[in-house]
Amino acid sequence: MTRTRSLSAPAALFVALVAMLVPDAVRAGSGPPSSVVTGEVLEGWTTESGNRMAALRLQLAPGWKTYWRAPGDTGVPPNFSWKGSQNLRGVIYHWPSPDIFSVNGLRTVGYKHELVLPIELVPQTPGAPIHLRGAMDLGVCETVCMPANLTFRADMTGSGQSDPRIHQALASRPLPSGRAGVSDVDCAVEPISDGVQLQATITMPGLGGEEIALVETNDPRIWVSEPVTQRSGRTLRVMADLVPPSGKPLAVDRGGLRFTVVGASQAVDIQGCSVN
Repeated sequence: MTRTRSLSAPAALFVALVAMLVPDAVRAGSGPPSSVVTGEVLEGWTTESGNRMAALRLQLAPGWKTYWRAPGDTGVPPNFSWKGSQNLRGVIYHWPSPDIFSVNGLRTVGYKHELVLPIELVPQTPGAPIHLRGAMDLGVCETVCMPANLTFRADMTGSGQSDPRIHQALASRPLPSGRAGVSDVDCAVEPISDGVQLQATITMPGLGGEEIALVETNDPRIWVSEPVTQRSGRTLRVMADLVPPSGKPLAVDRGGLRFTVVGASQAVDIQGCSVN
């Protein structure tokens, strides 16, 4: 497998791309103009569990895109802060299936035009109002790439109401492995000079068209190379290098591995595997 080790620090690479591609007039400002990306809170409804199903709605200018939670080699993952919120114990993110982009031979993963990201708000006191205060750091790209920051504010009282935009985003999430017919996931790892090579064998029906597998670990410091995917009948083989900051072979947490397989019309979410 061919690897470019300089990509082991995607955030640094993104900064370098920004420095090369963003005009001086943009770099001198506080961020991209509001015409590039805007955000709002969709307040949603209270679920039977007592949580609040809301969403962040990002609108992007024509031709612009932003990134998924695992953005690929040349992107940076979005980062959220909920400091200042009241009656908020936790936030669960329900990511819709992403698009795959290839530019100059580099793969990135994300969304164009619009992203509705459902966020399930877990209150400290169910039934009481949730005062949401949030900030999101993200990257946006067209022919240039630049960092952006959005702030969110919403005061949610009562039970709210159903929102078709949130329902549509929830329906577009990758299918869980059980519903997608995944019957087995085996993983083998071999040491390499600066980490390990992961070889996963997934038994599952084909998704149609070109299938692309995305690999995540439960440690965001571990760099994951662009996976190589091969299909043979009901068997999908996925190979990727995992490189930790230490640059040394590491023990792989099998429960912390996550695979997202994206096909022509569907994506599948697979969490955990057996490691040989």
